[in-house]
Amino acid sequence: MENSDDEKDGVFGNCMPKELSISLTNGTKFVDEVLRGPSDRCLENFRMDKHAFYKLCDILQGKGLLRHTNRIKIEEQLAIFLFIIGHNLRTRAVQELFRYSGETISRHFNNVLNAIMAISLDFFQPPGSDIPPEILEDPRFYPYFKVPEGKYYLVDSKYANMPGFIAPYNGVLCHLNEFVGGYPPRDSRELFNQRHLLLRNVTDRIFGALKARFPILMSAPPYPLQTQVKLVVAACALHNYICREKPDDWIIKMHEHDNTLQMEESLPPLEVEPPIIQVESPALDIAFDTEQLEFSSQLRDSIAGDMWGDYISDLSTM
Repeated sequence: MENSDDEKDGVFGNCMPKELSISLTNGTKFVDEVLRGPSDRCLENFRMDKHAFYKLCDILQGKGLLRHTNRIKIEEQLAIFLFIIGHNLRTRAVQELFRYSGETISRHFNNVLNAIMAISLDFFQPPGSDIPPEILEDPRFYPYFKVPEGKYYLVDSKYANMPGFIAPYNGVLCHLNEFVGGYPPRDSRELFNQRHLLLRNVTDRIFGALKARFPILMSAPPYPLQTQVKLVVAACALHNYICREKPDDWIIKMHEHDNTLQMEESLPPLEVEPPIIQVESPALDIAFDTEQLEFSSQLRDSIAGDMWGDYISDLSTM
């Protein structure tokens, strides 16, 4: 049974941003007006277009994960959840718009979160064995960053170089631009760090699009740790769902255009030395034995050595 709207809100609250403050009779009217309005309004409020929104409602209802209640339809339940994670709002602020108690908002938020978690695996695709064309077709990255047995992640300097992670070299100056301004790399480690940085930019753009769609991921929200973990999984699943339903989604297109890998080649020469990155040594608090860490170091050295050898060979033919 639904609780009355005059129940006390014991959940974290904040103020509704001015641009989102709308004086309406109740949440039902707000959701109806958004869904009947132009597509841009649905995108702005619920982070997906109307087609994707209604289809997701049908999926959640068809699988028996959400149901209409006497007072709140599935569309409004989903809208509450998307509105919170899409604008990083707290329960008290959402109360002012939807005209429900904090307990009601929190309950439906968690119900939708659990429902999306239940179907999340439908929107995740295991990594394939094929080398991505962005690597395969770029001589700066292939064959050096082809996926080895066991696979690994390219990570930044906040992580240590260890099994599963390939990090940049510690304490190595890294110019942001590889062939621009007359500052070529001086050794294999600098060249490795430069190309590692360029390739990692792809991952940065992907996560940038995800956080732009769901700003709640930009900082740790004031929820229990288990809920925070669920939020990350659910947000990624929803982002993948939207990418599948609407590949030309505006957030995806906006971040695709921010393509450093292509832009770098067209940059004009600089008269001053470009900025550099000083990679610091991170603390390693995960237990790996000496042999595992040595293998990870050798793998990185092998990639850097092959890359440097080809680089020098190419320079000699110019």
